[in-house]
Amino acid sequence: MLSKAVKPSVIKNIINKGAVRTVTSLVPGEPNGPSVKTEIPGPRSKELIKELSAIQQSNAVQFFADYEKSLGNYIVDADGNVMLDAYTQISSMPLGYNHPNLLKVFNNDKNMRTLINRPALGVFPGEDWPKKLKDVLLAVSPNLPNVTTMMCGSCSNENAYKNLFIAYRRNERGENVSFTEEENASCMINQAPGAPKLSILSFHGAFHGRTLGVLATTHSKAIHKLDIPSFDWPIAHFPQYKYPLADNVRENAEEDKKCLAEVEDLIVTYKKKGIPVAGIVIEPIQSEGGDNEASPEFFQQLQRIAKKHGAGLLIDEVQTGGGPTGKMWCHEHFNLETPPDIVTFSKKMQIGGYFHNLEMQPATPYRIFNTWMGDPGKMLIVEEILKVVKQQNLLDVVNKTGLKLKSGLEQLQNEFPALLNSVRGRGTFLAMNAANTKLRDDLVNRMKQKGIQSGGCGEISIRLRPALIFQEHHADIFLDTFRQVLKETK
Repeated sequence: MLSKAVKPSVIKNIINKGAVRTVTSLVPGEPNGPSVKTEIPGPRSKELIKELSAIQQSNAVQFFADYEKSLGNYIVDADGNVMLDAYTQISSMPLGYNHPNLLKVFNNDKNMRTLINRPALGVFPGEDWPKKLKDVLLAVSPNLPNVTTMMCGSCSNENAYKNLFIAYRRNERGENVSFTEEENASCMINQAPGAPKLSILSFHGAFHGRTLGVLATTHSKAIHKLDIPSFDWPIAHFPQYKYPLADNVRENAEEDKKCLAEVEDLIVTYKKKGIPVAGIVIEPIQSEGGDNEASPEFFQQLQRIAKKHGAGLLIDEVQTGGGPTGKMWCHEHFNLETPPDIVTFSKKMQIGGYFHNLEMQPATPYRIFNTWMGDPGKMLIVEEILKVVKQQNLLDVVNKTGLKLKSGLEQLQNEFPALLNSVRGRGTFLAMNAANTKLRDDLVNRMKQKGIQSGGCGEISIRLRPALIFQEHHADIFLDTFRQVLKETK
């Protein structure tokens, strides 16, 4: 079905009521459209799901993929179905599948040795590690001078919270005050003053990970949190806007004002309770919680509130970072007075970690530490990804395709107002609401049966998370198929 050989990048794509148009793909040889042979999941995927279920809990598996045959914007499953992937492993594939540049990364001995001799980076990094951090990650830093690498989004946020607590306590003690004997002893039995009562303020609908600490700030689905002990930490309401935004400016400004007032009230209340807020964590667009947006003005005021009360501001860009909103970092749309104190990343960046300012850097070793502290092999992959992003002007591609996708979705919500509403987002990081949860799940499933992979979030939202190489002709395929599914909806 899909040859592994590189084919010419010019392909024929059947779109617009059967008219044939010649288009150029950014990934040579990728398919010219979806091709569905069986239901999804098909017989082979169902067989593999049964096999996996005997080993582990696997009810979340949608289908098994054939990563040998998947290419560009198309994922191929174990039954040979070719799907246009507008979801990309939950926003994690910036260049799609089997990009030719990435397939060459480990073709030389030096890179292969970097991959297989995986070091404990906190104690035995390779001699080229400082240069890689500077040339690769700090080259795309959102104006923050430091970076700490980690393995995934959850552990990036988990350790970033520790930075927030450490910085808060250092400011309380004074810069050069050492730990007391009482602090050393009490922290070992999880008691104050060594283990102080501090908190992180988060937002309803947020998702910051599933590990124990960050789970206290995740509020998107009960299934993540059930049976897990947690902390008494403040939770504010994230703005819930009315759409279209242009028609509801006054109402949405009032929503911002109300939510910001609640944030400040919670900070004051928790200070009185003896659980001061050391930091505020927030997503630029709440992703798992329903692709909820907040205005630049909201984020500007939130930063001012954080500074007023001595709390650090952590912007979680695990899902939004790496370009899908049309800028490398989504919060760059907000024109903040200064960079956030910490910006976490993972997913499209391949390696996890966080950028931070000097105030967030611990003064002593081992305070932020684990064996691997990231992965130099992943650094080589993101290095090549960022080269391609620059060489092919992929942020411009995202903005151009995003305009087409968003305008097409807005047209569909006007055609089918009983089914869709509230189209929103930036770049190709887009979402819309279905009339109810049952309809949302039905639409996502029927799109899949026609060869389009999308995803759900929140209670009623459909979200798009295509690769940065998703072009206008891919948007045409998506929109044409979506229109067909909506027309068939009863």
